[in-house]
Amino acid sequence: MLSFVLLINKSISPSATLLLFYFATMLTTRINKYLSENGYCSRREADRLIELGQVFINNKRAKLGDKVSENDDVRVHGRDKKKPPEKIYIMLNKPAGVIVTTDQSKKDNVIDFINIQERVFPVGRLDVKSEGLLLLTNDGVLANRLMHPKYEHEKEYVVLVDRPLDMKDIKRLQTGVDLDDGITLPAKVRKMDDNRFAIILREGRNRQIRRMCEALGYRVEALTRTRILTLRMPSTYPVGNWRSLTESEIRELKKAIGK
Repeated sequence: MLSFVLLINKSISPSATLLLFYFATMLTTRINKYLSENGYCSRREADRLIELGQVFINNKRAKLGDKVSENDDVRVHGRDKKKPPEKIYIMLNKPAGVIVTTDQSKKDNVIDFINIQERVFPVGRLDVKSEGLLLLTNDGVLANRLMHPKYEHEKEYVVLVDRPLDMKDIKRLQTGVDLDDGITLPAKVRKMDDNRFAIILREGRNRQIRRMCEALGYRVEALTRTRILTLRMPSTYPVGNWRSLTESEIRELKKAIGK
């Protein structure tokens, strides 16, 4: 971790010394945040790389919680991270069976599935049985804004269940369902036909929709994500296909998150 040495003599008052120390510490950034803001990966992925021993600060292996400044030499896999790569934004219609992980040792991982040379990471979750819109990028700031629960960004899904959905259960989905990790936030729900509904969430718990349905006595037969904030995937877009976002889509997404 970068450290600062303050040389104190009689010409520097204690208050001035404290001020110098304050400014010195303010110039540092946690290594995971530094990698994210420089467009390499998300903070979560940065922590994983640090734990794997693949991040170096001034030729020393980084540890979780280390701090760096712009004067430090930060490298991942031997590459200099001070020159961020060109930003990449990919929309994938994820098929069921593809695992949303950057761990390429796992079979059917999404990184091998898209098979591009540039390094990207998925934004948020989409469980292995689910299909639909998945955003992949190397823009750490955008990813963190989209994933952080405090922003409560909307995500929309179409859900098919095993039997006709009762109106009282639609109301419960709208007002909140009591799960083992707490009551879900209010959601927007629209019935599409007897067994199918659309739901808009503002949170992203693990397997949330499936658990909400299970709590009400339904089994999810199919689950498809169709929208992340301003980014919408057309219903006609083929499963398994991916493309780069348009300039307009990128601009609208950044505007929506305040970037």
